[in-house]
Amino acid sequence: MTAEQITEQSRPHLLRGVKLKNDQVRKAWVLLAPERYLRLNAISVDILQRCDGAAALASIVDDLVKKYGADRATIERDVRGLLANLLEKRMLGL
Repeated sequence: MTAEQITEQSRPHLLRGVKLKNDQVRKAWVLLAPERYLRLNAISVDILQRCDGAAALASIVDDLVKKYGADRATIERDVRGLLANLLEKRMLGL
C-alpha cells in the first residue's frame, strides 16, 4: 500500500504483537514486533502514539499541525510516508 492509498478516514493502529516501547536500556523509543526492532525518532513516536485505531488520519494530522505549527501538507506527507512504510512491513493496520 502506498501513502496515496491511505485515506483521511483511515484509522491506523499497531497490529497484534507490535508494541511501542520506551527502551530504558538504550534510552530510546522502539517499535517491537516478532523478529523486528525499529528504533524511532521523536516525531515517529508522536505519530504512533496517536495510532490507536480510533483516531482518523485527518485527526492525527490536525493534532500534529497544532503541536508543531508546521504546514499541514508537509506533516500529512510525512505521516502518510511513515504509515505506508509500517503497513508494508506488516506492523500497522488500517
